[in-house]
Amino acid sequence: MIRGQDVMKYTEFRDAIKDALKRAKSGMAWAELRDQLDLPYDRPCPEWIKRLEQEIGLSREKEVGKGRAHIWRLSTGSYSNRD
Repeated sequence: MIRGQDVMKYTEFRDAIKDALKRAKSGMAWAELRDQLDLPYDRPCPEWIKRLEQEIGLSREKEVGKGRAHIWRLSTGSYSNRD
């Protein structure tokens, strides 16, 4: 779902997520990414998540004490960490 009128290309989304997660070594929840990057989406697109997993080594994990949120991280040794 889109928040407001703005639409973003996948490559813009990918690069923004990759850059934010490189800086956040402990990872971030979707809501944190969305708010920090001012992303125009309420929820991430499942197809885009799959592409991020393949292209930048995205991993999403539930953590104790974080409620229902999945923490997004770049996998250790992924291509994106070498950029």
